[in-house]
Amino acid sequence: MNDTYIPLLNRIGIETESINAIHWISVILCITLLFFAGSFICKKIVIPITNRITRGTQAGWDDIILNTTTLKNFCNLVVGIALTAMLPVFMPKNSALFEIATKVCYIYNIIVFVGLCCSVLTSLYKISSQAKKTKNHTLQGVFQMLKIIIICIGVIFVTSIVIDKDPTRLLAGLGASAAVLMLVFKDSIMGLVAGVQLSANDMLRPGDWITMEKYGADGMVQEVSLTTVKVQNWDKTITTVPPYALVSESFQNWRGMFDSGGRRIKRSIFIDMNSIAFCNDKQMKELGDKGLCCSYDNRPVNLTVFREWLEAWLKNNPKVNKNMITMVRQLQPTAQGLPLELYFFFNGTAWVDYEHLQSEVFEYILATLPEFGLKAFQSPTGNDVKQFVGNQ
Repeated sequence: MNDTYIPLLNRIGIETESINAIHWISVILCITLLFFAGSFICKKIVIPITNRITRGTQAGWDDIILNTTTLKNFCNLVVGIALTAMLPVFMPKNSALFEIATKVCYIYNIIVFVGLCCSVLTSLYKISSQAKKTKNHTLQGVFQMLKIIIICIGVIFVTSIVIDKDPTRLLAGLGASAAVLMLVFKDSIMGLVAGVQLSANDMLRPGDWITMEKYGADGMVQEVSLTTVKVQNWDKTITTVPPYALVSESFQNWRGMFDSGGRRIKRSIFIDMNSIAFCNDKQMKELGDKGLCCSYDNRPVNLTVFREWLEAWLKNNPKVNKNMITMVRQLQPTAQGLPLELYFFFNGTAWVDYEHLQSEVFEYILATLPEFGLKAFQSPTGNDVKQFVGNQ
């Protein structure tokens, strides 16, 4: 306040201390009113107009970047910078209150600027997750690391303003304690490096089905962040795996199966070796009448006929992928019989349809075995023993 007005006010009975108090209260009220007025104008006029403009464009990226949170932070930053520039108008520069108000404005501007940068990074991540070239890359950890760096820089500048020290000195002090910082942020640093490796080598994408027995993970990848990979298992439980574990250890990714369009069925049925024999003329005629046998020069073995017929039957099945291997083969005989393995691919990837086809095939095989004079091996049961004793 101009000192020429103080004696005049003293004459009418107002003391100097009261005059100064009224002056500073008026200054604070004016600054507060200007702040809220600026915020009101920005939020009620600038933001709605900007939203209307972005909705009118055909591009989608502007709606994501110029979202409400980003615009609010931008408006608050503009108001904060304007008030900082107007402080000398309201109070003398050599006063203690001016110094305090300047520090408060600087701290406010830094906090708002950090929030603005983080909201912009969030928008950029959303854009990258929708873009064709980058949507399959695990970039969330990179953006999270950038946010952490920006927040740490903001904390350094705020601390330097509060203690009235040069921020470069604080940075130098942090450099001296780099070992401690690396220990504190070990998981974040390892997660960032692992995230870059996973993205660069295209090892993992959100939506991939992965299996990692050590961590009990068997399901779809929901999220790949800086410190965790979130997997929703088929029983709807959630398993979190450290990103660096996916780089340093082995895991199974089923993406190749989905991309190929076929899902493998590899399963065996054990044939009782006592039922394997040459086909006689009667069996050959019966099998030929049923369309289960082709002509042979010599008497074939019933298992040979069955194996060749089964392979041809699978190849003609519309649910079997014709562009992938279809094979029926024998494995090493065991004490439980001769394993006959079916190796083919379902013409699709849906789990329920896959299981239905697998069940239908083996149910049909079990029902067809007696037509060829073959039996499936199974361990003796109580009924088998009773039947044997009764026959004796």
